[in-house]
Amino acid sequence: MIKKSTIISLSLVAALSTAALVPSVYAEPPTGAAGTMTKGPGGEAPGGSSSSSSVAHSGVLTISEDLSTDGQTYESTGDAENAILMTGGTVTLANPTITKTGSDDGDSADFYGTNAAVFVSGGTMNITGGTLTTDGAHANGAFAYGEGILNISNTTIKTTSNNSGALMVTGGGTLTATYVTAETDGNSSAPIRSDRGGGTMTIAGGSYKSNGVGSPVIYSTADVAVKDATLESTVSEGVVIEGKNSVSLEGVKMIANNTQHNGKSETYKGIFIYQSMSGDADEGVGEFEATDSNITVKNGDTFFVTNTTAEINLENNTFTNESGDFLRIQTGGWGNSGSNGGQVTLTASAQEIRGGIIVDNISSLSMALSEDSYYRGTINGDNTAELLSVHLDADSVVVLEGDSYISSLDNDDKENKNIYANGHKLYVAGAEVAINSETPPEGRKNATATTETTDTKEEIAEETKTVDDYSTLGFILGAVGCFLVLVVGGLIIAKCCTGKSCKKASVKEVKGEVDTPENATPRDENSGQIEGPDAR
Repeated sequence: MIKKSTIISLSLVAALSTAALVPSVYAEPPTGAAGTMTKGPGGEAPGGSSSSSSVAHSGVLTISEDLSTDGQTYESTGDAENAILMTGGTVTLANPTITKTGSDDGDSADFYGTNAAVFVSGGTMNITGGTLTTDGAHANGAFAYGEGILNISNTTIKTTSNNSGALMVTGGGTLTATYVTAETDGNSSAPIRSDRGGGTMTIAGGSYKSNGVGSPVIYSTADVAVKDATLESTVSEGVVIEGKNSVSLEGVKMIANNTQHNGKSETYKGIFIYQSMSGDADEGVGEFEATDSNITVKNGDTFFVTNTTAEINLENNTFTNESGDFLRIQTGGWGNSGSNGGQVTLTASAQEIRGGIIVDNISSLSMALSEDSYYRGTINGDNTAELLSVHLDADSVVVLEGDSYISSLDNDDKENKNIYANGHKLYVAGAEVAINSETPPEGRKNATATTETTDTKEEIAEETKTVDDYSTLGFILGAVGCFLVLVVGGLIIAKCCTGKSCKKASVKEVKGEVDTPENATPRDENSGQIEGPDAR
């Protein structure tokens, strides 16, 4: 005969198992305190630059205090007008519909955001979900300036006219975008855009596409970090860095198809590092870093550097170049002729590189390959470089595809067995050096795939959804199982209570022989709780 206590225990186990199968539900954050929203002209000119003090801003809606809304519509149809102008407080806009028409021109819009759909010069604005569209010249989408902090996530942004970026910082503003989908159609309209005074932009996930001339996906006069996103340009460069600024890519999939020249450009390229001398960016080292990314350049050189100093750091990326060289460092249309070359430091770790390296007579390159890196191409085949030094660790390999000329060689393999002639010669400081004449390897010895691209992430998301579906099924099956256990248990209990054992148990209870609350082990009250918590 089954004991009553055993039956009750089985019922409790089934009930607890069912509860464990219930998926977690994340509640939305609480709505903040109501704030002040003033219609019509308002808001002071942003601080941070003496030249901005005379710039007046007008907002259809001006926000200066804490505010939280959901599903609201914000619209501006006027020239030199913001749909939303924020000067202070903490604001959360959930699922907004933000539209901006009307145009502006000149520096007031590009530097100081006078015609942006959303302009934040003070306080913190959080935008989640919804849509943001602009159709007007110099009508940027979401714009952070000075002390303004703008966080935007899961929002779709579309701009259609010239000089209209999707995300924008100037004057030291701070902008963070998470899983944003952004597309721009106009010229000089980078989806991820900055201008004079720069700032900080942090991009995680999402997709960004540009369709206009002079509209790289990223135009940096700021510090820009992009992770796990998809970047695509259909006419322009993928990335442009001006002056003493930076771009960092991690786990990014980028396709650049530069098919039209813009301004003083004379070459096609995927990643462009330069100094325009316009005053929009401080002079200094332009920094580009890529890790675990997949970068395709469909037309032109992968990198082009002119009229500046640059540092390029690469680790475990996949580069595909369909028509050009890997790196070109030379004079261009910017700066003073005769002194407007490039000075580049290229550092590669666990990196495969294919394609020519071209350096003219007023430019220099210092290249270091380490950690099983692999280079295949021609280095300075025209023997024009002012200076060109190469450092190799013993695990890295160079395969020549043309006679190559360098100024100095620092090779951890003193016999140069990791440099393969492949039918060509290597000259160091004008003298031919002995290198390996054997058949060269085809690639890295320990090549590993780059970090999953966004497409893969979408597949993972679909798999996660499938798992969630199974969790729901598990919940249903668990509930049915619990119900059956309770029914069967009840029938058995009923049967027990008609026999002698049940009657004897009842006598024991009367005599106080079973555990009472006084004799039972105290319950820990905390048991089971989980600790919670663009180009100019």
